[in-house]
Amino acid sequence: MILSCQHIKKTFSDQTLFSEVSFHIEEREKAALVGANGTGKSTLLKIIMGEQTCDSGEIILSKGKTIGYLAQHQELNGSQTIYDTLLEVKQDIITMEQNLRQLELDMKHNTGEKLEELMEQYTRLSHRFELENGYAFKSEINGVLKGLGFDESEYAKEVATLSGGQKTRVTLGKLLLQNPDILLLDEPTNHLDLNSINWLETYLLNYSGAVLIVSHDRYFLDRIVTKVIGIENGTCISFSGNYTAFHEKLSMIREAQYKAYVNQQKEIQHQEEVIARLKSFNREKSIKRAESREKALEKVEVLEKPQELDVQMRLHLTPRILSGNDVLTIEDLSKSFDKEQLFQNVNIEIKRGEHVAVIGNNGSGKTTLLKIINELVPADTGTVRLGSKVQIGYYDQEHHVLHKEKTIFQEISDDYPTLTNTEIRNVLAAFLFTGEDVFKPIQALSGGERGRVSLAKLMLSEANFLILDEPTNHLDIYSKEILENALNHYSGTLLYVSHDRYFINQTATRILDLEGGNFVNYIGNYDYYLEKHLQNPTVSSNEEGAKEENISETKLDWKIQKEEQARIRKRQNDLKKTESQIEQLEAKDQEIDEELTKEEVFTDVAKCMALNKEKLDIANQLETLYELWETLAE
Repeated sequence: MILSCQHIKKTFSDQTLFSEVSFHIEEREKAALVGANGTGKSTLLKIIMGEQTCDSGEIILSKGKTIGYLAQHQELNGSQTIYDTLLEVKQDIITMEQNLRQLELDMKHNTGEKLEELMEQYTRLSHRFELENGYAFKSEINGVLKGLGFDESEYAKEVATLSGGQKTRVTLGKLLLQNPDILLLDEPTNHLDLNSINWLETYLLNYSGAVLIVSHDRYFLDRIVTKVIGIENGTCISFSGNYTAFHEKLSMIREAQYKAYVNQQKEIQHQEEVIARLKSFNREKSIKRAESREKALEKVEVLEKPQELDVQMRLHLTPRILSGNDVLTIEDLSKSFDKEQLFQNVNIEIKRGEHVAVIGNNGSGKTTLLKIINELVPADTGTVRLGSKVQIGYYDQEHHVLHKEKTIFQEISDDYPTLTNTEIRNVLAAFLFTGEDVFKPIQALSGGERGRVSLAKLMLSEANFLILDEPTNHLDIYSKEILENALNHYSGTLLYVSHDRYFINQTATRILDLEGGNFVNYIGNYDYYLEKHLQNPTVSSNEEGAKEENISETKLDWKIQKEEQARIRKRQNDLKKTESQIEQLEAKDQEIDEELTKEEVFTDVAKCMALNKEKLDIANQLETLYELWETLAE
């Protein structure tokens, strides 16, 4: 066991955040901490780190173990560059390298006992330098920066000039390079595109320490964790397995709890009816029996109604009218910003009832496509046509469809003047806005609250073509599941941008991958996309519908597949060749180390110098080969 939390309680003012949280993390274990927004997940991480105090309970970190923490928001300032910020982590190795160079110079100018002493120091330091991956630390830094989505052209940027998301990525990179015994990560996939998330998954799966993750990215959790700790109603419950297994087990428990509550309520009501009936008989024997039943009923420990069932959003999306079969037709669409081509000659058709997800790297133009369809941004070339009787409902991630100067109540009543005050309150209550909350100004709301207001407007729109830009941003896991259920029962047409792979997996019937300025079509959910993308990442662009999917059987696609297979074989051969060269050099380096331990060698200064020079040459060659191997192995 590396970390133990025992009976943790935390209260803010008169509100108890949690009263009884106990769990432990084993060495090398990958665990998730989940729960609805406001249950105290981030607060618990801060308590573990000592940034906040708990009212009672105990945090125990195993003796001698190190801990690293990634918060959701970072304060990085100063003139340091991105690269230098990560290089700080390797200062010990840099110092060792400088000491090795100095020892090499000193050995040239000394003889006898002093030389033997220097050589002994050099051997010890070289061994330690090698154990701490000294020969490849620059490659390690480059690998982490590239994995987190930084281009080499950005390495020299000062951290003070970075956006909040970029600062978080820099901090995450620095943390990973520090390699603590346990990592605490609060929403680590925020600000990462799909490629970077995939890289982080692989990194954490191979991480030698323990990891405790707070995340709403269920696909990420499914791939990484082997234990899930859920905080609910001030306590926690944990199960072995990934998030999906946890969700299934927790659903079974909730269902059993709710059934027990309902059955007990029925039994109580039945007993009360029997008691009333017995008393109505107005007979001494009947009254005694009624009194006996009343005493038994008073001793019953009444179950509380499961709270989660009371507070969920209730979301129903129903089109007012049926659209034509052809919902959206895009022809020869192109768009550039500041001479940077986002996409060109794009042709897309969407039919009634399709659920289409648009994916791609950050900045590739996904949101721009939605804005062009909604006539918020003009296209450079091409046409966008809506089909017969198509009515759009648009949800944008910046919530520009909301008016900041209005209250929540006004936002709904002004757009839907036929609704009564009671009807408006009922709609808002379905999205967790009750009492005086409905009179909060839009500008005072959090991102998640604005998202719920936008979803409420979307529900009332009765549109038959929903266009959604990152609809799950700022939603907790439970709210995401409610939205997924609503969209899966939606009979209209759906087009959305999302980086939430679990959400895509649950709701998409088709995926458009924006890659290299073109849209690649996949008929299926995210798992299907991933399978096909890994098999053949260079599928022809702008495929349209199921008919286009069958083009993979044509000669053109066959030629592309053959070329790709040849490229992969060459890369694999290069990788094997590089591995062989590395093995040979490492073996040679080991032989030199063994030679240096022989008396006839370490007493021969010239021989020692020659061998140490050879070791240095080998180290330089290995560093180059390590970088090449890393590139080929990607």
